[in-house]
Amino acid sequence: MHNFNKMEIQIISFGKISEFINNQNIDIDSINDTDGLKLYLEQLFPNLVGMKYKLALNKNLVQHNSEIHDRDTIAIMPPFSGG
Repeated sequence: MHNFNKMEIQIISFGKISEFINNQNIDIDSINDTDGLKLYLEQLFPNLVGMKYKLALNKNLVQHNSEIHDRDTIAIMPPFSGG
């Protein structure tokens, strides 16, 4: 029996990143954490490579590698300043 880890996640992008990544649902296979997702996104969207950006998982800023589940929402945000 094969255990295919196929999930659909929603991608939301902000700022400059939304110029080349549209809000969309993507299917991911064999990716189950945010570190793996970053690598995948950088292959899918080469403009991300070398850019500083943050991920938020279900509206929580990702501070360290986190597990991803089916139907999660990932926001990709450029650096922002504020206080």
